[in-house]
Amino acid sequence: MASRVLNTALGVALAVGLGLYLWVNAQVKPVGPGEARVIHIPTGAGTGEILTRLEGQGLIRNAFACRVGLERWHLAGRLQAGYYELSPTMSAREITERIASGKQATVKVTFPEGFTVKQIAERVAEKGLMQADAFLAEATPATVVGSGFEVKGDSLEGYLFPATYVFEYGSTPEDVIWQMAEGFRARVAVGMADDLRRSKRSLADIVTIASLIEREARIGKDRPLISGVIHNRLRKGMRLQVDATVLYALGEHKGRVTYEDLKVDSPFNTYRHKGLPPHPICNPGEASIRAALRPAKTEYLFYVARPDGSHLFTRTYAEHQQAIRAIRGG
Repeated sequence: MASRVLNTALGVALAVGLGLYLWVNAQVKPVGPGEARVIHIPTGAGTGEILTRLEGQGLIRNAFACRVGLERWHLAGRLQAGYYELSPTMSAREITERIASGKQATVKVTFPEGFTVKQIAERVAEKGLMQADAFLAEATPATVVGSGFEVKGDSLEGYLFPATYVFEYGSTPEDVIWQMAEGFRARVAVGMADDLRRSKRSLADIVTIASLIEREARIGKDRPLISGVIHNRLRKGMRLQVDATVLYALGEHKGRVTYEDLKVDSPFNTYRHKGLPPHPICNPGEASIRAALRPAKTEYLFYVARPDGSHLFTRTYAEHQQAIRAIRGG
């Protein structure tokens, strides 16, 4: 009798165990189709909280079953905080293995030539990396010291090299700034070191001139010519009268600068103030920096934009007025 009861109990236990095994196996399979997304596991989150979060996000079927699986997969106690790219098409084991690996999700971000610090801040915010204000708080004012260059001032404008970067989710503003400043160091401070040594101007002046070229030029062949005009005017002590500096002072982009715009009271308004603006007005690309270092040797002092974006260059004010009439009519 006792053996029969024991056998019955053993049979029930085996059946329950088998049932639990089969249930867990079913519950740790992928949830189903769906887009991958980045999930944040906060620092200090326990296993139960993490699994509940994953279940709530529709990434695993059942938190309890997954917890049983963690013991089976030797992952118990190994889940790490961070940002992870996860998909409901992944099994619970694949998801928890990724979280246990600590391998952070990344995002590729492209910053075009001519982006301002404000536009960079907006771009990193669009990509979900951080708030724009948090980035701006680190980039303005700024102090970055690197091999071959040093920036101390109101802004990092000009020294965040435009390119495509890969950042980890959870990156700080300092992380992004460091990568972009390192891009500047490698491509400009080191990569153009010989040209910079030969230049009679400081790195700050060259980058500022390059930023004006970047904002003014629409066609590559115009860059050294615009650079030549800027250098010629600086040498003669003339106001630069660059429209792009007025737009920077206004804080907006417009197709054409008006006479009213030219009255803006700002040290960046090169119609009112001689010399270069206080700092670059954007982050120039390599081509514009090379043009700033190697201006075309001409007698041009003026240029005006054609409808196709190219420019007509002239030597005298009379020629400049004639060029404006020819292009705009009247």
